[in-house]
Amino acid sequence: MKEKKVFLRRKEAKGYLPKEILVAARVTLGSVFVGRQPLNGLTPDESQRFLPEILGLPHSHPDFPRAEKNYWASLRIKVPFEGKEFDVSLDANGNPVNVSDYINYKWALKHPQVAETKEGMKVHNKRFYIYDPERDLLKKNNAVQNAKDADKEFLKASQSEERMARLLRVLTNSKPEQLTAMQVENELYEYKTKNPKKFYKACIDKDLDLKDEIAEMVQLDVLRKIGNQYIHEDETLGETLQDTLVYFKNKKNSGAINAIRAKLKTVK
Repeated sequence: MKEKKVFLRRKEAKGYLPKEILVAARVTLGSVFVGRQPLNGLTPDESQRFLPEILGLPHSHPDFPRAEKNYWASLRIKVPFEGKEFDVSLDANGNPVNVSDYINYKWALKHPQVAETKEGMKVHNKRFYIYDPERDLLKKNNAVQNAKDADKEFLKASQSEERMARLLRVLTNSKPEQLTAMQVENELYEYKTKNPKKFYKACIDKDLDLKDEIAEMVQLDVLRKIGNQYIHEDETLGETLQDTLVYFKNKKNSGAINAIRAKLKTVK
């Protein structure tokens, strides 16, 4: 059996009332209609498998459709301050151990006032969210792994001042040639700590050197960047950075690229 528990939690109430009153406030997630039908949390197959136990009617019974509609139309879930726990564990056959909790959970997931995460609730101004301890644990572990990967790459990069300078320019648009080696290292370390995933991605980017070169060309006005476009004199090299990378890699453009690089050398 795969054990799993999740919680339906409500937005924290704020106001001038004492906290104990706000905590004790009755908050309910109620039924809503989608078109002319009440919100149904289950697939047709799930309805056929699980609702008969709840409704006390076999799926083949002529009153089943009406009973099913009434069930969804009258569904209410009281959500206390600490949240409403749902046991959504599955048995060896993949069936819910607690059918009622499973149905309520599936319904809550589809409800327009329920977000999948607390962050989603805040962004989309919803009243409830699903707290999944297992998902939260996985998210935290992913963050740990990202930090570990970034740390490994930072140690590698720190062996070369040139590589650290390239990373800093690409990631922050800084001008590393105006900084001391210690300043570059400090700023890159700070960036790595705040953005480990982006830092790691830049470290393993096979186009890092070329991106650094293009960024330096923009900084020294060899190229112009207007919006996302990269322009040399009157020619648009690319509508985006990715397009510009393709342009620089194209051997057919070697003559123009050599001229651009020669110009870069004269202004450095």
